[in-house]
Amino acid sequence: YRAEFCYLSWLCRCYIMSGEPELAWETYVRLDTSNESFNLLHLIANDCYKMGHFYYACKAFDVLERLDPDPEFWEGKRGAAIGVFQKAVAGKPGGEQDKLQEVVTILRSTNNPNVDYMVNRVIKKWAKDNKVKLDV
Repeated sequence: YRAEFCYLSWLCRCYIMSGEPELAWETYVRLDTSNESFNLLHLIANDCYKMGHFYYACKAFDVLERLDPDPEFWEGKRGAAIGVFQKAVAGKPGGEQDKLQEVVTILRSTNNPNVDYMVNRVIKKWAKDNKVKLDV
């Protein structure tokens, strides 16, 4: 039963709701590529976003967007990336400043004209003004 989608989806949901989104992400990573893994990734992306675990939501929406170029996935990724940035700006615990570099890399891998503005004008400027090391 531990390999069944129903069990895995509820396990991931419990991880996310209890503040351990990294365990949900690790559960997804261990799965073979299938329709069920896509559905689990969709659940992880949306639940992480809803709970404010924006780093893992961004990673999940990035994979979803690569698999299916649905504009909804770009919107989710963009919102999650801004959530990571907002937490970094606010100095929230959870090491969001450390994760900002990876989020910038994820954004840069997207072929979208909005990325340049987000990264160069907003994130890069804030990082420079606040002496946060960021390779952009």
